[in-house]
Amino acid sequence: MTQVLSIAGSDSCGGAGLQADLKTFAAFGVDGATVVTAVTAQNTAGVRAIAPMSAAMVQAQMDAVFEEMTIDAVKLGMLVNADIVATVAQQLECRRPAFVVLDPVLLATSGAQLLEAAAVDLLRTRLLPLADCLTPNLAEAAALLDAPHATDEVEMARQGRALLSLGPRSVLMKGGHAALPEAVDLLVTARGIQRFAAPWVATTRLHGTGCMLAAGIAAGLAKACPLHEAVDRARQHLRQVLIQRARC
Repeated sequence: MTQVLSIAGSDSCGGAGLQADLKTFAAFGVDGATVVTAVTAQNTAGVRAIAPMSAAMVQAQMDAVFEEMTIDAVKLGMLVNADIVATVAQQLECRRPAFVVLDPVLLATSGAQLLEAAAVDLLRTRLLPLADCLTPNLAEAAALLDAPHATDEVEMARQGRALLSLGPRSVLMKGGHAALPEAVDLLVTARGIQRFAAPWVATTRLHGTGCMLAAGIAAGLAKACPLHEAVDRARQHLRQVLIQRARC
């Protein structure tokens, strides 16, 4: 059985974080393991409380998983603080999993801070170079680059290339928050830029979409899909989820 590890926070309503990752792994036919970085009290209206795990507990969970399981890919989500970022980076540097997909969870859709400001630079320097695919939305890309939000595809591409220079093997610039005629993501690699586009789905129920997309990419890579195919399959899965939500 292909096995993928999610290192992320727990969402009390199950729409994002570890719960969304496990649902996505199951949909892609892979087995999911988890390392809990924080317990959150949240719903679609916002994050009410965050209780981080200790760095020692995060390390203990990672040790337990890697000693027992053969992990084919790792998906990183909410990492909360500098101690957890450093611990995860150190473990990944030692363990060297085949694929790492990094969803840089900095802010909740409601605006709540999900990664302490002091940890952002550490995430840039320690984790970005370990990522096979970095999946920022436009706000996250801007924060990582200390730049204004991209508003068009030209600026998305420019910021994607700037992030690529920080060390990840690829960057998927997610355009879901841009006022574009269609939903556009740009996959930026050393070989160039691949554009993925689809019509918008008319729904406001977007909670956890970034988690699901990154988890789908990790599952695809774990099953030996080429990167562009893993991205395409993850996008198709997410689109079907949004269509189902729009019908409810």
